[in-house]
Amino acid sequence: MTSRAQRSRARPLSESKRVVILGLPPVDALDVIGPAEVFANANRIHGGTRPPYVLELVSASADTRLESETGIALVGHRTLDQERRAGKPIDTLIVTTGFSAIGIADPAAIAWIQKRAASVRRMCAICVGAFALAEAGLLDGRRATTHWQATQQLAERYPAVEVDPTPIWVKDGNLYTSAGVSAGIDLALALVGEDLGNDIALKIAQDLVLYLRRPGGQAQFSATLRSQHTPGSSLERLCRWIAENLNADLSVEALASRSAMSVRTLIRQFQRELNTTPAKYVEEVRIEAVRRAIEMGGRTIEDIARRHGYQSVDVLRKAFIRRVGISPKDYLKRFAVHH
Repeated sequence: MTSRAQRSRARPLSESKRVVILGLPPVDALDVIGPAEVFANANRIHGGTRPPYVLELVSASADTRLESETGIALVGHRTLDQERRAGKPIDTLIVTTGFSAIGIADPAAIAWIQKRAASVRRMCAICVGAFALAEAGLLDGRRATTHWQATQQLAERYPAVEVDPTPIWVKDGNLYTSAGVSAGIDLALALVGEDLGNDIALKIAQDLVLYLRRPGGQAQFSATLRSQHTPGSSLERLCRWIAENLNADLSVEALASRSAMSVRTLIRQFQRELNTTPAKYVEEVRIEAVRRAIEMGGRTIEDIARRHGYQSVDVLRKAFIRRVGISPKDYLKRFAVHH
């Protein structure tokens, strides 16, 4: 009797999908290597006579040497000029670059990205690669994200783009954008999941020692960090009190009373300073604390729910799935497996 993973590995493929990673130098090396490892692992795990992916790195440099911001160069399969002349079909095009390359991409490379967008099945950008897609006009009227440090710059430079600073990756039609560093791996896992099934994607995550495959809706960084991002914020003291009193009454009315503000003023303060509502902020902080409690072990889910202000496990479960993508019990199982 075969397992679900075995059935997923045996899924027939009509042809190998060509995945091209385009590097606009200097790149962030992990934005290239991270996704590449995911597709390479998919080929290894899938088995069979035909690998699901043909993975190629294209350098937008004058030669195949691709400079990275670490100072360690990568070597591509071909240059962009060679790729342009070859004209081979591309299934998934992934654009990568680095922070120091924002705004200086070769116009010829941008024109090529714009042209290929009409024929590829999926167009993707890792981290600040979103600036290249935006420069090509591909993100106009589309929802997109990038590294949290660059979201404001992306929104100001390209006002037609609907920039969402929160998620680790975003899909809008056949356009995919991600936050930086490890988020590129999460996006690549999602792409493999679309093609080969979630069993294969989860196996890759396990092989890469990622104890949780994160959904795109997960936040780039914690609500607590976000509240500390603007020193002197009028909400700083309140946010600190929230984190220390998660089982208290944290309704917007109670928080407004504690802050000596009207409900309307408090909502405006949260929206202006933290780009969220009081209720969403409280839920984020509670879920972060619940995750830490689960990871530490030694308590039941029922006890954790009660200690963090949830009236029942069911209420916690719904909030946890909404924020993390899996249930608290599944989170506990995955954490236990890897620790």
